[in-house]
Amino acid sequence: MPDLSVNICGLTFKNPVTTASGTFGYGEEFGDFFDLGRLGGIFVKAVTGKNREGNAYPRMAETPAGMLNSVGLQNKGVDHFVKDIYPRIRNFNTHIFVNVSGSTIEEYVEVAERINELEQIPGIELNISCPNVKYGGMAFGTVPATATEVTMAVRKVYKKVLMVKLSPNVTSITEMAKAVVDGGADAITLINTLLGMGIDAEKRTPILSTITGGLSGPAIKPVALRMTWQVYKSVKVPVIGMGGIMNATDAIEFILAGASAIQVGTANFIDPFVSLKIVDGIEEYLVRHKISSVQELIGGLQTG
Repeated sequence: MPDLSVNICGLTFKNPVTTASGTFGYGEEFGDFFDLGRLGGIFVKAVTGKNREGNAYPRMAETPAGMLNSVGLQNKGVDHFVKDIYPRIRNFNTHIFVNVSGSTIEEYVEVAERINELEQIPGIELNISCPNVKYGGMAFGTVPATATEVTMAVRKVYKKVLMVKLSPNVTSITEMAKAVVDGGADAITLINTLLGMGIDAEKRTPILSTITGGLSGPAIKPVALRMTWQVYKSVKVPVIGMGGIMNATDAIEFILAGASAIQVGTANFIDPFVSLKIVDGIEEYLVRHKISSVQELIGGLQTG
């Protein structure tokens, strides 16, 4: 059988399939459906310094090829995560990564310091790109200088694998990638949601309470693929790709574009088993093409 394992920043993933923050809860919600140990990793929902209630309802809406959301990083804060969530998920037989967010550099640093103390968490995903937060996230993720600044500040206190999640709502994704690498990022995850909106024509009102929100799902896949390929070609750190991955073929396309691993997001809302189906589909692809290791596919796009 082919080897599905990949190595990212010294961590061995049993396969390249992970789940995207905000779409998989803390992982335990899906534990009733399947063995979480079959996944390469789980990126749990965002953790901030203090409790956040999130945005007012309605904050999610279906689109013809995906969904809009403006949940607003709802969570009970880092103290709750450390005391109540971590003990329940620490022994999952897969890598657990925490999505870290904040409205100020100080808040990012505070959360990263607390997560750094957790032995069974090998890395964090620094969320500087969420388009649903009124202060902090959008600014940090769209200006190279501030992206470098917040990454560097977290790097000083966080001693394990530091991944930075990039926003697609920028002029140059490669400049943002270089900026966070300059700040000390070990790896890059991309893309977060594209900024979009929906309107109820009959009521003549916005569909979301926040008017705008993050667009995810199949509609953004071509943009995500392009940006994954561009970042892979521009920096020397591993890339984890996401954006509209619905099946194994989608995942393989991201790997060919340069992703060492992928995250499954919106598809989890449609089919709780989709991540396992993607693992099996990647294995079947390797067998069919007589490829001994998935690592042979990384960046294997033939452009001429």
